[in-house]
Amino acid sequence: MIPNNQRSPNEVRENGRKGGIASGEARRNKKLLRDCIEMLLEKEMEDGKGGTKTGAEALAVKLFKEAMKGNVKAFEVLRDTAGQKVPDKIMVAEVDANVIAEVEEMVNKTE
Repeated sequence: MIPNNQRSPNEVRENGRKGGIASGEARRNKKLLRDCIEMLLEKEMEDGKGGTKTGAEALAVKLFKEAMKGNVKAFEVLRDTAGQKVPDKIMVAEVDANVIAEVEEMVNKTE
């Protein structure tokens, strides 16, 4: 690889242009994929029992069944989607005993 500071200005400009074109194409492809998935999730389909479900409802049922079989990943996806995700990090800090005493005193005064 040749660093940009060792390339001619025209070469740097042309490489930047190519990168911009590729980036735009990648963004368009990602948007198309998102749109297709959204369409499938909203699409009504027969559930085999005479009723209909959206794609999202059908997937939720399938995930639930998998979780009930013991699939931990399916359980985690359901839990996280339901808004019950556990925090990734828990901050633990040392607190001076004097500060704890002051806080307890303030709390006790307000009661």
